[in-house]
Amino acid sequence: MKFTLGIALSPLDQLPELARTAEECGFSSIALPDSLFYMQSAAAKYPYTADGGRFWGPDTPWVDPLIGATAMAAVTERIRFYSNVLKLGSRNPLLLARQVGSVANMTGNRFGFGVGIGWAPEEFEWCGVPFARRGARVDEMIEVIRLVLAGGMVEYHGEFFDFAPLQISPAPTETVPFYIGGHTDAALRRAARVGDGWTSAMMTYADLCATIDKLAALRAEFGRADAPFEIQAVCIDRFGRDGYAELAAAGVTDAIVVPWLFDGIGFDGELAAKQDSLRRFAAANIAPAS
Repeated sequence: MKFTLGIALSPLDQLPELARTAEECGFSSIALPDSLFYMQSAAAKYPYTADGGRFWGPDTPWVDPLIGATAMAAVTERIRFYSNVLKLGSRNPLLLARQVGSVANMTGNRFGFGVGIGWAPEEFEWCGVPFARRGARVDEMIEVIRLVLAGGMVEYHGEFFDFAPLQISPAPTETVPFYIGGHTDAALRRAARVGDGWTSAMMTYADLCATIDKLAALRAEFGRADAPFEIQAVCIDRFGRDGYAELAAAGVTDAIVVPWLFDGIGFDGELAAKQDSLRRFAAANIAPAS
């Protein structure tokens, strides 16, 4: 099993050095979260906390995941990056295809495109996109972005997006993997049908195992049981070598972790303290057992 470093809510000036240290420690990837803005009053509850409240505030730092990946790739050589997850619903697919293609090229094909719909009506409506029928619109967006990233002159004629032949160059020299986020039945079906993997928010081990089983059944239903498929998971009750071995046995390919939180260091903690946490975590969990 591989390990991904979650850098959510860290100060932006720490990100390049955290990426360097993560690469040195043997982490395989860095996960970059997405948030467009903080609305003072939210019309919907946040779906991944028990009370529906957001666990960040108006001054919490967020980096655009595409820009963050490019900046961190510039100071590293091997470590990969993926959005975890970028909210598609409020964005334009042609503009995104241009951006994702640029990131893939500028990072040397070290970028995976983790996508979700988005939970906040304000992020849609205030960006000029209706909240209604967001799932069907995102399905078309995935088709459009994949089509454009494949290269060459392409056209698309759908319900929501329609364009005559066009080309965005250069296309990535390798296929950009798409990871689908979300815990709803619709999100899991989308991941099984079109995803190269699925990425979770915070989940218990029991819920994670049940979801992995459901994904396996859905992938079989769509005739994709034998296709490569990643499971990127944030598990809140399995840690240490034994815990991570349990996750691997359950089918997790990538454990997303934030080592400094294990050491009582906050998201806004000092860079050096976070780097020390990365090294301790790697020594205990990533380095071969003696």
